[in-house]
Amino acid sequence: MGLKKRIYVVEDEADIRRLVTEVLEGYGYEVSCWASGREARAAIQRQAPDLCLVDLGLPDMDGLTLVRELWEDVRFGVIILSGRGGTSDRVLGLELGADDYIVKPFEPRELVARVNSAIRRREQLSGAAATAETARARFGPWVFDLGNLTLTADDGRQESLTAAEASLLLMLLKAPKRVLSREHLQGPDQDRDDFPYDRSIDVRVSRIRKKIEEDPRAPRLIKTVYGAGYLFAGDVTWLR
Repeated sequence: MGLKKRIYVVEDEADIRRLVTEVLEGYGYEVSCWASGREARAAIQRQAPDLCLVDLGLPDMDGLTLVRELWEDVRFGVIILSGRGGTSDRVLGLELGADDYIVKPFEPRELVARVNSAIRRREQLSGAAATAETARARFGPWVFDLGNLTLTADDGRQESLTAAEASLLLMLLKAPKRVLSREHLQGPDQDRDDFPYDRSIDVRVSRIRKKIEEDPRAPRLIKTVYGAGYLFAGDVTWLR
């Protein structure tokens, strides 16, 4: 894994903090824990992590508020840890920009798999950004910059993307006019027995549409092919 990846855990339950630390350190991660959102904010200002795990039931703030704030920092990913297992809670978490959602109690192997996946996704994006042929793409009035996870419009407007959104958009842009199934867009290493993969993909597509479509309710760029998946209908030019 090279240099140890830094994981921040924002969780008020000491038993959960100990479990997460023990499991992730056993897989070579460097783990730091905080029991409140305020402490986590201060730590992130001093040094950003590679990934942040956030409990929704924090003592000093709603964890969703912290997730929304952290989403604006594209330097690292965010995974929600929560005892709230309803579909609406998970969808809301993803809509606010989280890369993933883990329901407590969880199996250690599930935690490791989700963390590995989030870290690997960002590494793959960094690798793709280093390749001139896939670093920047123009479609419609937008330029997609994989290096800094942004979309810039011709009029100067800029939208930020999470790593999960950027990864999904990259797959669509690299295969324009082709239908890609939800399984393909989800990736081969995702386990969604407790939260069907298609919902997480649908949420991310919805978020991307809100950023790039004139009317997200009648999308012209990312089309839904019912029963099959999604298709990017626009023309794509890769910029060097």
